[in-house]
Amino acid sequence: MRCMCKAVFVAVLCLSSLPSVCAEAAGALRVATFRCDITPPLGQPMFCGDALKTIEQPLLAKGIVLEADGRRYVLCALDWCELCNGAYDEFREGVAAAAGTKPSCVALQAVHQHSAPFVDTDAQKLLAEAGAPEIHLDPEVVDAIEKRLAEAVKEAVERLEPFDRVGTGQAKVDRVASSRRPVDADGKIRTRFSSCKDPATIALPEGTIDPYLKTITLARGEKPLVRLHYYATHPQTSYGDGRASSDFVGAVREQIEREEGIFQIYFTGCAGDITAGKYNDGSKKCRKELTERLLAGMKASIAATKLAPAGEVCWRTYPLLLTPRTDPGYSLADCLAHLKNPKANPGSRLYRGAMRAAFNQRSKRPIELSSLEIGDVSILNLPGEPMICFQLFAQGLKPGVFVAVASCGDGGPGYLCSEKAFSDNGGYEQTASNVKPESEGLLKKAIEALLGVD
Repeated sequence: MRCMCKAVFVAVLCLSSLPSVCAEAAGALRVATFRCDITPPLGQPMFCGDALKTIEQPLLAKGIVLEADGRRYVLCALDWCELCNGAYDEFREGVAAAAGTKPSCVALQAVHQHSAPFVDTDAQKLLAEAGAPEIHLDPEVVDAIEKRLAEAVKEAVERLEPFDRVGTGQAKVDRVASSRRPVDADGKIRTRFSSCKDPATIALPEGTIDPYLKTITLARGEKPLVRLHYYATHPQTSYGDGRASSDFVGAVREQIEREEGIFQIYFTGCAGDITAGKYNDGSKKCRKELTERLLAGMKASIAATKLAPAGEVCWRTYPLLLTPRTDPGYSLADCLAHLKNPKANPGSRLYRGAMRAAFNQRSKRPIELSSLEIGDVSILNLPGEPMICFQLFAQGLKPGVFVAVASCGDGGPGYLCSEKAFSDNGGYEQTASNVKPESEGLLKKAIEALLGVD
């Protein structure tokens, strides 16, 4: 990749499968925030196929439109479990049109709460053809939400205001994240899901995590305009009970916004193998404690924030082409058979059947990854559910740069695992990956290019 970063703003355009190329420009920086309620109507199916019965907290899409020399970029976090395949493309196109930019300049990331829906219009079409459309959100509901989000982005463009400083801060979060792949005395992985009640599994070490919550602040002078937070853990405590909820991460995000009066956005990092399972048994007590500890970490990260003049801006994209698995249970024929099986669990028919088949059918079309660089601050936007090793890899590539990672972009690939995970003794993540083990090397190559170190 060649990058000519001589001016305030550098745009990097992806040309098919060729390396990205930089183009020069200069100008002022502006930003605007937007929010949109993306909660489905009551009765619509959620993550586990359970019908939505009550709205504990509204599900929100929150983001920024960033403008440099008249070119606009969008970063957006959605309180959904996943946004995949055709739905991801459709939403990105709608947001891009509303912002007056190109789809390649838009990054949409699910926060990945499980008290929220999967959204995949390609999967919906397959389910409808199989006579099971009720397992997925109604297409009219998806269309209405897409239009609401686009309208919120369009309205934000009218409120763009200058910013000239970028702040960075980070702080350790105590007793929230833990590995979902702890190893017992016999060398076997004991899967520790987001909620765990087995004392022996709970007692196993916390494991490899990224303990830091990172905060990026865009400001004008000393006045913060928006804060973006990044932390790596599965963001759920309980689910499958008919609630819509942004869970403990959403509660913390909104509480900080009320207290500070500053717009707050939360992104989930590479949490494919990271959960709160060591510290959560699914009880209200544990959820309260997780909320308090994450809140303390976020406040500490804000307190540690130091502002500096905004540096050069660079937006990079990368076309990532991943090969679908063809082993038993993952082939297109197997996925189609599973989605057509009326005896299968509704959530499984959607995820392991329709969504996996939808990814298989679109797999020759690359997934476009992106990064936003402002001086010595880099934001990396990744697809699927990458394991924590990819976040640590990214941060290790540029030790002097503040690297924040958001995952759960296009959810089509499912879990993105290390090659070793496919041969480990136990573990869940590799069983929920839709791509071959070679994906580790391909994703790492993409990360290097997006961070400008290839």
